[in-house]
Amino acid sequence: MGWTDYIGEAMEKVIFSWSSGKDSALALYELRKDKQIEVTALLTTVTQDYERVSMHGVRRALLLQQAAALRLPLIEVLISKQATNEEYEHKMQETLTAARVSGVTAVVFGDIFLEDLRQYREENLAQIGMQAIFPLWKRDTRALVLEFMQAGFKAITTCVDTHALGEEFAGREINAQFVADLPPQVDPCGENGEFHTFVYAGPIFNHPIGLELGEKVLRDNRFYYCDLVPV
Repeated sequence: MGWTDYIGEAMEKVIFSWSSGKDSALALYELRKDKQIEVTALLTTVTQDYERVSMHGVRRALLLQQAAALRLPLIEVLISKQATNEEYEHKMQETLTAARVSGVTAVVFGDIFLEDLRQYREENLAQIGMQAIFPLWKRDTRALVLEFMQAGFKAITTCVDTHALGEEFAGREINAQFVADLPPQVDPCGENGEFHTFVYAGPIFNHPIGLELGEKVLRDNRFYYCDLVPV
């Protein structure tokens, strides 16, 4: 079921699962075209020990600037650096149950084609009487990244999986050259986890976010992170 199937139903208040990256930004951009759906807040998982967005490695300070530029409240789900899936699910369920009580009936995700991930999200939400919306579902990923650039969004890669990409792809701007340089087996949107991004400007932001590139660090002998420093 696509997100447009929900239009007209009593599902006006939603929370947006915000990763800080390009797929989230584009999904929010698409969602805001429909005035019947009210995004009440952003929801982001933050690794408490590091004060960074989980998986993306973005500093919490930059996440807060994003939320301010988007003019949306931010709900942070804090997990430990060694968090198990059980810890994550418990804290997420606790947070979303509170949102459900306040009238929120759905969570929006930027996922594109991973069927198992979609099923996981839908099953977890069903346990608390909520639904999932996927504005970008089954869209062509090459077309999506082109749309992202053409709309005026600006993003930088914050993490790359060295099983798919070299260190040199960390800290790069998402532009036509970046897409052209991707190996043929890498999804143009990094949907398989090949790379993660941070969006610092675009049509849904009321101002760009100032930042500069910091150091690159290899973690778990696999993932290269490029630190982004607020300016």
